Amino acid sequence: MEILKVTDKAFQTYGKVIQGIDVSDLLEALKETPQPDDVVYVASDEKLEACPCVEKIGYSLYGGMPIQVGYCNGNNVLLNAVEYHRDSEVNVAQTDMILILGKEQDIEEDGTYDTGKMEAFLVPAGTVIEVYATTLHYAPCNVNGNKFRAAVILPKGTNTDAPAAQNNTKEDKLLFARNKWLIAHEEAGIEGAFVGLKGANLSVE
Repeated sequence: MEILKVTDKAFQTYGKVIQGIDVSDLLEALKETPQPDDVVYVASDEKLEACPCVEKIGYSLYGGMPIQVGYCNGNNVLLNAVEYHRDSEVNVAQTDMILILGKEQDIEEDGTYDTGKMEAFLVPAGTVIEVYATTLHYAPCNVNGNKFRAAVILPKGTNTDAPAAQNNTKEDKLLFARNKWLIAHEEAGIEGAFVGLKGANLSVE
């Protein structure tokens, strides 16, 4: 699939590149996080959260709300699922990585979504991006076969254990974790997830 850049105008639909915050301390700390052969996600990491730049991120990008800083690292070339939150997500790319993105507004009434509507973007190493709340996203993908590392910053408590299931709205069936609505592709085999991605399980290869 075509890989655009986060500096392209097309990315403005999904998020924006953040300028003005020095994240060199966070990038250095990320080097100490694991980089497995699959994908690992940790919602909150004390060493990352201790970086001085985190206070600036909390102020400038979340208006002083409590935040958590974790990481998503590893080896991946497939979409597998899409998720969204009620808040923006901030990513800090320690390596080059690719994000496959879509729009919450394109989710069908029955909770299904056509992967043919998605676009892929290269996030260069060292880049800080905000991914808007209405942007469908999931784990980053490799660039040129190389594994990725990225900090994932969200409001505190996001992606932790889901609250007890309720059935108030049609959207409730997508709630997979706290502040995390997820639609999976059948090929991904994600236990407990709503399987609603139609079309190809997109690959960056």
